[in-house]
Amino acid sequence: MDILFLLNPNFTDAARDSEGKRYYCPSCAFLEGVLHYCPELREKLDIRYIDYPRPRREIIALVGDANQGCPNLVLDPANHGFVDASRFYRVGDRLHTNDTRVIVEYLAERYGVMVAHY
Repeated sequence: MDILFLLNPNFTDAARDSEGKRYYCPSCAFLEGVLHYCPELREKLDIRYIDYPRPRREIIALVGDANQGCPNLVLDPANHGFVDASRFYRVGDRLHTNDTRVIVEYLAERYGVMVAHY
């Protein structure tokens, strides 16, 4: 099963401000919207919500320390044949991306959900 990593919203970032402002990831919020519009994806993807602070060990375990940004779609190796691998990053036997456009195009093609109208 493909794994989609999204950041939990409502986090703080001491490196950005000392006031304790609450943040969300705009790209993760965009994908939450896609999941709302295409709820069937929740049954087809392993969606994992992770906390903002690094290290993000769950992602590191799959695609390495340098690739722990979110959102992050890590493909099931059984699904590699459904993609143009040049649009993804390869780490060992895994393909992944944190490009939201690549993610939604893949989801539409692979799972037959609605297509983004850019």
